[in-house]
Amino acid sequence: MAEFGKSSTKKLLTAHPDLQRVFQQVVKNFDCSVICGNRNAAAQNLAFTSGKSKASYGNSPHNFSPALAVDVIPYPLDWHDSERMIYFAGVVVATARAMGIELKWGGDWDRDTHLSDNRFDDFPHFELVGWRDIKGETT
Repeated sequence: MAEFGKSSTKKLLTAHPDLQRVFQQVVKNFDCSVICGNRNAAAQNLAFTSGKSKASYGNSPHNFSPALAVDVIPYPLDWHDSERMIYFAGVVVATARAMGIELKWGGDWDRDTHLSDNRFDDFPHFELVGWRDIKGETT
């Protein structure tokens, strides 16, 4: 059984408790790494200007404390293995749903299960559905 390393654990602890619970369950069955939880203004602005995010600071679920989104990728990391990331996303979304937690994945923003209509792929991204109604303070 896999478990998160120190870096992933630290990043996951910046996220909403529901996201923490989901990924603590996921990692038991699918080894993965947390790339990002909470993002401050500088990190969000860099993600935005580099094209890795479509959201400016304050408009991303990563910008709240606790973070309402996390970026998580299967381990070992291979940014070019989109098939494995898609498979992983199915495991994550199904695990969350079984726990009564609804997630939106960055490979299917409209949650219609059709990936071909996605205009911006962000395969590591998982956010709480309805995060705009949950959000707390920006960091």
